[in-house]
Amino acid sequence: MKQLLLLMFLTSIGFAQDAGGATQTLDLTWTWVGILCLIVFVIGYYFIATEERYEINKAKPALFTGTFMFMLIGIYFALNDLNVDLLHTEMKHLILEIAEIFFFLFVAMTFIETLIERNVFDVLRYKLVSKGYTYKKLFWLTGGLAFVLSPVADNLTTALILSTVLFTIDKTNKAFLVAGAINIVVAANAGGAWSPFGDITTLMAWTAGKGTFIQFISLFPASIAGWVVTAWLLAKVVPEGKPDFDLALETEEKMKPGAKIVIFLGIATIATAVLGHQFFHFPAMWGMMFGLAVLNLYSYRLKTTHNESFDVFINMRKVENDTLLFFFGILAAVGALHFLGFLEYVTKLYDVIGPTAGNMGVGFISAIVDNVPVMSAILKANPVMGLDQWLLVTLAAGIGGSLISFGSAAGVGVMGRLRGIYTFGSHMKYAWMILVGYIVSMIVWYIQFEVLGLYFK
Repeated sequence: MKQLLLLMFLTSIGFAQDAGGATQTLDLTWTWVGILCLIVFVIGYYFIATEERYEINKAKPALFTGTFMFMLIGIYFALNDLNVDLLHTEMKHLILEIAEIFFFLFVAMTFIETLIERNVFDVLRYKLVSKGYTYKKLFWLTGGLAFVLSPVADNLTTALILSTVLFTIDKTNKAFLVAGAINIVVAANAGGAWSPFGDITTLMAWTAGKGTFIQFISLFPASIAGWVVTAWLLAKVVPEGKPDFDLALETEEKMKPGAKIVIFLGIATIATAVLGHQFFHFPAMWGMMFGLAVLNLYSYRLKTTHNESFDVFINMRKVENDTLLFFFGILAAVGALHFLGFLEYVTKLYDVIGPTAGNMGVGFISAIVDNVPVMSAILKANPVMGLDQWLLVTLAAGIGGSLISFGSAAGVGVMGRLRGIYTFGSHMKYAWMILVGYIVSMIVWYIQFEVLGLYFK
């Protein structure tokens, strides 16, 4: 993510040089390329948000927007005979960042497809539905699991797993699926906000030394309070009754050979990614790719001990490539905005309205743009703030992404998993409920940190 921290905002246009003549900063926000790229981004964002209306997959406008913006920047550099080394460096770092996220998601999705193939989710569905749980109980159960699992497994993986469970419970009841999907996204993001392992923005703040592991746990009350309030409001729109299930007609599902080992390997892969990043400074995707390698070796081992096995490469074909390409496009577009200097305006909030209001506003900006570059810009600017404020901005960036369906990795993942059901439109219908939960989280933080001073210092 270093490419997101290369540039500092200037009020003048062009290159600024230090005493030695070396290029330090760049601002192209009010040049023709900056204005044109901003227009392209807004138009692309519009088509992403209205994919239902125009029946266009969100990955298509996102991919075009991200790639075209950098093409325009390249043309600007060529026409003005500027040194392209800075642009090349930016794009190389951006490719590295995108590759890390791309392969992380790719492996996580491959594990999920393998679990599906091994009947793990069908068994879980059978156990849940056969107990006679109502839609409302299932709603709270999946949301609660998302909140508990995300601090360990990370919010994206948790959201992907539980949205798959949700879909296997009932594939046709859209009212249940939409409310349940929103609940999972909100719970996963809230659960990830108080753990350094649960969300990439929290991990960034932790590794930057803005708080210790124990200090981040202080965000637990605000995180759970916001989710519970949103879930309580969402529960009111969850339909009554229970999924159709006739014990006499349903055949009890059983997991295929090796399913439990695949579950263990999935957990071990996530642990390897987290620990490898923390202690050896490997990119998280390196641990994930290692886990994928082990999964492939185990499939070969299973083939020699059972009559049937699974082919990881066949499972890879079922991965939602459009979701991966959406991430490529949106991260490229946001990277272009930052390179041009637009995201540096975010840090100016602190000069105008102060740290508390500025940090609370970060949640809204994170939902619209992306919480990773926003958090990166704030860490680079490094405004003078106490521990309480650094924890606040971490909380806001983490849970703020829930306000819009594609404002977080968890939301984008669930949109791909429940394609045509959980969409931008269906999410925004209940966005006010998420906003209420967000406000509650901010209030709880203020009372806990500023009024009572109850947090690890």
